[in-house]
Amino acid sequence: MIGRRGKYYPTLTSDILLRAYSIGLFPMAESADDPEIFWVEPEIRGVLPLDGFHLSKSLAKVIRKRPFDIRFDTAFDRVIDRCAEPAEDRPNTWINATIRLLYSELHRMGHAHSVEAWEGEELVGGLYGVSLGSAFFGESMFSRRTNASKICLVFLVERLRAQGFTILDTQFTTEHLKTFGAIDVPKETYLEMLKEAMDSPHLTF
Repeated sequence: MIGRRGKYYPTLTSDILLRAYSIGLFPMAESADDPEIFWVEPEIRGVLPLDGFHLSKSLAKVIRKRPFDIRFDTAFDRVIDRCAEPAEDRPNTWINATIRLLYSELHRMGHAHSVEAWEGEELVGGLYGVSLGSAFFGESMFSRRTNASKICLVFLVERLRAQGFTILDTQFTTEHLKTFGAIDVPKETYLEMLKEAMDSPHLTF
């Protein structure tokens, strides 16, 4: 992984952030309390092929029972706040105050979106990411109930397929994402895929 690092300055805007995504970069912070942001450009990129998405029989069975009310873009700021909270499997977070502000602005611009799992009026799982051209860049997810974030991912893929998206970028692959069909793509190949997606008109999420 190559990390391009630089301090955050007020000139870092949502437009610059979108430009970074369009050329294969994304931002991170060392911790929630660190005000600095650095750019990340992985040599190997995680991608979840939309035409190769794998839904296990067991999860499909759970989804048929409709354990959650799945909503889109109704609580974006709350989703990013939950993603930033420490969890058992993630004691630290890379989401700092600057990142929250920038992505909230992208959401208002129509370039950042959330998928949410609700149990009554309680938000129990979700994910968020950035849409640009025909690409969707997954950023983070959280789960406070079994399968909540997994089900959000399934609904995300369904939405992206229906709208004609061509890339679901996961940044990196994990064993969890590999169970859904995520693959590792060399940077050169990824950039070719990304260029095609950027040449496409911006799709509605």
